[in-house]
Amino acid sequence: MAIKVIAFDADDTLWDNEAYFQEAEKKFCVLFEDYLPQHSVSRELLKTEIQNLNLYGYGIKGFILSMIETAIRITDGRVDSKTTWKIIEIGQAITQMPVNIMPGVEEVLPVLRTRYRLVMATKGDLVDQERKLRKSGLERFFHHIEIMSEKKEDDYRRLIKRLDILPEEFVMIGNSIKSDVLPVLNIGGHGIHIPYHLTWEHERVDTQVEHANFRQVEKIKSLLEHFASGQ
Repeated sequence: MAIKVIAFDADDTLWDNEAYFQEAEKKFCVLFEDYLPQHSVSRELLKTEIQNLNLYGYGIKGFILSMIETAIRITDGRVDSKTTWKIIEIGQAITQMPVNIMPGVEEVLPVLRTRYRLVMATKGDLVDQERKLRKSGLERFFHHIEIMSEKKEDDYRRLIKRLDILPEEFVMIGNSIKSDVLPVLNIGGHGIHIPYHLTWEHERVDTQVEHANFRQVEKIKSLLEHFASGQ
């Protein structure tokens, strides 16, 4: 492969993330189980989050605001200030969670950076993503950091243009087929999927990827063999 740049997603690729959000969502659902069954509260929250993506984007701030909005809606405006504060605390607690780096990351990045330009390309809240990157200690391995509001074809085209490379010289690695793989394949790049055991409902796709530029590996350490072989 004539690869010049390897880009890594961050959340649930370099470090754990979704587990914290799912635990926070469970606590939120328990708060309002007197109004709706917990699975119904979860469904209402997801609906709100998706509707609000164009307003708040991805990440912790949008999650907190969506929880508050959902609480107001399902209680017909009866949610009190004490409960609202509990919602805020549930969201803020996520920002205090440790940054647990995925097994193999600290072995793979130092090796790959000697042969390729490495990029971290993630979406989410700017302040929160910068916090996690700083706490992770991984920033030193990356040539460029890109915190994106979206991960669609045009977003990747702009990134590739800034990196001054061709799409076929770019590979994106991540846990989301929807955000990390399909858009990059569609513009002529390469995509490598590393599955994570938890996936946000909005990121799930029911599709089988069959493409010459697509690969799936089960763990990040397999990238060393993959790029050594050029397959």
